[in-house]
Amino acid sequence: MYARLVQSLPHGQEWLYEVKFDGYRCLAGRDSSGVTLWSRRENLFTTQFPHIAHACERLPSDTLIDGEIVALDASGRVSFNLLQHHRSKAQALLFYAFDVLIYRGRSLVELPLSTRRELLNEMFKERGSGAAPLGISEAIDATPADLVRVAREFGFEGIVAKRKDSFYESGKRTGAWAKYKVNRGQEFVIGGYTPGSPFDALIVGYYERERLLYAAKVRNGFVPLVRREVANKFKGLEIDACPFSNLPEKKRTQWALTKEEMKNCVWLRPQLVAQIEFTEWTPDGHLRHSKFAGLRQDKDPKDVVREVAVDT
Repeated sequence: MYARLVQSLPHGQEWLYEVKFDGYRCLAGRDSSGVTLWSRRENLFTTQFPHIAHACERLPSDTLIDGEIVALDASGRVSFNLLQHHRSKAQALLFYAFDVLIYRGRSLVELPLSTRRELLNEMFKERGSGAAPLGISEAIDATPADLVRVAREFGFEGIVAKRKDSFYESGKRTGAWAKYKVNRGQEFVIGGYTPGSPFDALIVGYYERERLLYAAKVRNGFVPLVRREVANKFKGLEIDACPFSNLPEKKRTQWALTKEEMKNCVWLRPQLVAQIEFTEWTPDGHLRHSKFAGLRQDKDPKDVVREVAVDT
């Protein structure tokens, strides 16, 4: 179940508020064969985060929880860059649970969120599951204005609002969960790059139905080690044809890719997803002041669309 981007947080007694963490969405399940961690793309995280998998052995058998894996930097702030590229330098790698979908073999998805949260809290309390690196994403009792202020102060990505009476609808974005982002940023599909050492800029875009649309050339946000790590992911993905259906662009601007500029591009099969931060969308559909934050292993490229905040 996913949250819908909104321009302002909904308010009222029917909503529950949580911090929006900048990490990897993760399902953690324990059955008779042991513990398994999955990403939202159903990639296995178990071997990547063995200490979290080990801690999940404290969960009851035949139980499945939903949450987020995050990395904390030296100041205790959540850092997606550390999670992606420098886990050994992170002060801590934690799993914050915010929902329980199956409890002791019983499906809870058709129970209201308020009931699922009560069971989650009781389960962690009874089993001692809340000890690091496992924790609960606590509900915050505050006004939307105060929530946004605190999110900015502590460097959180944003705030998530969830209807207390909502069921868990897997894979859907119904509006029963809403997300408000303090900083602009979202996932984009990598469809190519411009050569450099080893590359100069990523060429990224998003899907509109079945069409991949170009959005930006991303040059900032790379240190040499990260640039090499990203370049290594390009192996075996190079193709001859441009994957973006809206290229070339006719008008030459700071952000555009014209037919002449495309001669210097190397195209890739659109299989990699990057987290990109930016200040705003330009009127002609490009990103202003874009910056690379990391690769996303937990996102399917076909699910990457232009996020447009809706009124609540």
